[in-house]
Amino acid sequence: MLTNQVAIFVPMLVVVALTFVAFLKMGAARGAAVKGGHDPNYYKAHLGTPEPEATVAAVRHYGNLFELPTLFYTACLTAFVLGVVSTWVLVFAWGYVIARLVQSAVHMTYNNPGHRGGAFVLGVLFLLALWVTLGLAILSKL
Repeated sequence: MLTNQVAIFVPMLVVVALTFVAFLKMGAARGAAVKGGHDPNYYKAHLGTPEPEATVAAVRHYGNLFELPTLFYTACLTAFVLGVVSTWVLVFAWGYVIARLVQSAVHMTYNNPGHRGGAFVLGVLFLLALWVTLGLAILSKL
């Protein structure tokens, strides 16, 4: 059953918003580090005393949003272009987004690797299910 094809862009917007929030968090963490005495020259070539742990976590979090989420964006765009946005495609897309939000919340707060890793694995499974669904849709159009 197909649904409104444009609906696939809503979960994408959430991940885009998360990316901008992570960018702001990274900037704030770096600003706080410099204000707290970290050498601002470090940011010219990343040489010298390493950043504080909270800053490193914010930087890694921001960088992570340009790794696996690229497959998510590609899947959403593929579903839209092929006109195969279905209830299941949306369920898997939203499942990925929710897992990614949980992973981000854990990473940027108490950063428990077990909890963060569990959310990551769940997100990967939703993303895999999304791509399997898209793969079947692509093959059915051949």
